[in-house]
Amino acid sequence: MSATIIDGRSVAARVRAEVADDVRAFAERTGRTPGLATVLVGDDPGSAVYVSGKQRACAEAEMRSFDHRLAADTSFEQLAGLLAELNGDPDVSGVLLQLPVPDHLDGVALTGMIDPDKDVDGLTPVNAGRLSLGMPGLRPCTPVGLLILLADAGVSLSGADAVVVGRSNLLGKPVAQLLLQQNATVTICHSRTRDLPAVCARADVLIVAVGRPRLVTREFVKPGAVVLDVGMNRLTPEQAGNKSGLVGDVDFADVVDVAGAITPVPGGVGPMTVACLLRNTLLAASRQAGVEAGG
Repeated sequence: MSATIIDGRSVAARVRAEVADDVRAFAERTGRTPGLATVLVGDDPGSAVYVSGKQRACAEAEMRSFDHRLAADTSFEQLAGLLAELNGDPDVSGVLLQLPVPDHLDGVALTGMIDPDKDVDGLTPVNAGRLSLGMPGLRPCTPVGLLILLADAGVSLSGADAVVVGRSNLLGKPVAQLLLQQNATVTICHSRTRDLPAVCARADVLIVAVGRPRLVTREFVKPGAVVLDVGMNRLTPEQAGNKSGLVGDVDFADVVDVAGAITPVPGGVGPMTVACLLRNTLLAASRQAGVEAGG
């Protein structure tokens, strides 16, 4: 039997519509509109596409957007100065520094300069600490999106065996923390994990985020498991077997008849990231205004 396909596009559209409704309610209550500032350094075409998509999503949600595009040779001091200005700007609810930055800049140090209460990427040390301690704070967008997809699919995490393949600060570590908070039993795998297929095959919920095309095949997957593929790898259309040339970290064709539910690539996890960025921006604005999001 083929797995249920988890449609991230439809779930993301619903989240974005809910955010737009809540933005209008927020504006009526406070007389203000949430605002997202994006900062892009250099001319990386992929990053430019991502930032433009975030700007369009803001407009659709009736949020203000502040688009800062800087030359590739911008100095650390110049960028730090801009982040300080955005931290102090009352019209800016959230600040997002698009990563990666050029090699001469320290992306981790610069991200850490963002006001934690405006850190809509959830990547500052303060927000990482808040997540680890179970305290309120802004969470990384993609991990939050994964939890929304699981909830929408009716997956019960309490007591479930969850395996996360990947230990990045952006995805692996925070999603493991969020799963723990839902009372899942969590294993984090990485490049040194012994017998990776056997470890993954224990999972009721398998989340894969390593950036290796089609790494996970059917022997990695417990029959009936829920598989969330965070990978986004670009191959030639001929290699990928599709027009876009995009494939995930999971060999979808090999796994789809083993898993109970699975996200496709594209159209699975990806759309949730921008939807949850909008959600985080509204949450940040609401906390700064001292009101509840959606109310």
